Amino acid sequence: MEPGHWPSEHSDALRDYFFKGMSHAEIGRQINARFGTAYTRNAVAGRAKRLGLIVQVRTTSPSIVPVLPSGACLILPHRPALLNLPPKSAMKPAAPVKLRCVGVQPRLIPLVRLARDDCHYPYGGDKEGEEITFCGHPREPGSSYCAPHVRLTRRSGAGAAARVASPVVLRLVFAA
Repeated sequence: MEPGHWPSEHSDALRDYFFKGMSHAEIGRQINARFGTAYTRNAVAGRAKRLGLIVQVRTTSPSIVPVLPSGACLILPHRPALLNLPPKSAMKPAAPVKLRCVGVQPRLIPLVRLARDDCHYPYGGDKEGEEITFCGHPREPGSSYCAPHVRLTRRSGAGAAARVASPVVLRLVFAA
C-alpha cells in the first residue's frame, strides 16, 4: 500500500468509527485489526480532516482551572468540532441569470462594422463559439454607451453626474 492512499473501504470504516465517537487512536487500532493495515493515530486524524469530518479548533487553556466542589479539577478533553454541512438541496447549482436591458432593442452589430459613435455595449459570447455583437445605437456624449446602457451601467444617486464624465472601467462578471 502506498503512503497517503486509503481504499474506500478503509475511509468508510473511518467514517463509521468516527461517528460512533471513537478517538483517532481507537479508530486506527480497529481499522488495523479489521484490514491488516498499520495506520497510525496521526494518519487517521489526517484522513479524517481530508474527508471533512473535523475542523481544527484551537483553544487556549484557561489561566485558572475551575475547581469542583468535590475538590477534583475539571479537565475538558480536546475534541474536534463536527462540520455542519448544508443540506444537499443547497448544494445544487443555481440557474443562470440572463441579464437584459429593457430600454433598447439592440442592432447587434459585429465589431468590424461598429462605428466610433455607436454604442459599444456587448451582447452574446456566453456560449462557446457564440459571436459577440454590440448594441450599435447612437452613444451618449462622454460615454461609450447609448442612454439606456449608460443608466444600466451607472449607479444612481449622489455623485452620478461626476461619474458620467469619468472613464468607464468594465469588469467581466459571470452570473451564476
